[in-house]
Amino acid sequence: MNAHSTSESSEAYIALGANLGDREDTLLEAIRRLDETPGVTVIECSNIYETEPVGYVDQPLFLNMAVRVRTGPDPYGLLHVMQQIEKDLGRVRHVRWGPRTVDLDLIWMEGLRENTEELTLPHPRMQERLFVLVPLTDIVPMDETSGLWTEIRAAMDRLDGKEGLQLWKTCNWHSVSAPSGS
Repeated sequence: MNAHSTSESSEAYIALGANLGDREDTLLEAIRRLDETPGVTVIECSNIYETEPVGYVDQPLFLNMAVRVRTGPDPYGLLHVMQQIEKDLGRVRHVRWGPRTVDLDLIWMEGLRENTEELTLPHPRMQERLFVLVPLTDIVPMDETSGLWTEIRAAMDRLDGKEGLQLWKTCNWHSVSAPSGS
């Protein structure tokens, strides 16, 4: 159960990616761990997309997706939870934009603006990356009032085509989180 009342919580969007090991299972495990964190509730997840690597291209294809969460008002607390999940799931940082078991990026949180060494919000490269923008279009409400939807649409209009990105699988968070039959 969420430890924060509605008045003390914020909505945030997190982009997830993986290109080593069982990519899909790792993404779903990261979402489960987010949702099991006290004070964090996963509201919705995007479809899962297979994407070509960006930056350092000599590596396996990625699976990418995004989730919408409700959490406490502190973006740094959420960032630290995300970094611990990455570490617990085997993330090592050797090569910038290199292969990884899992990557969680805090993309947007209630329109907050942060620019510190530890955290930049909104995510500084969000508008350049279809592998972030396309999953966000699955879960950001069109009537969303902070301007995120408008920002996503404008960024997608500026980017050429959708090469290197294809639908991998749909994701229904409620069926993922439903108790198993055991």
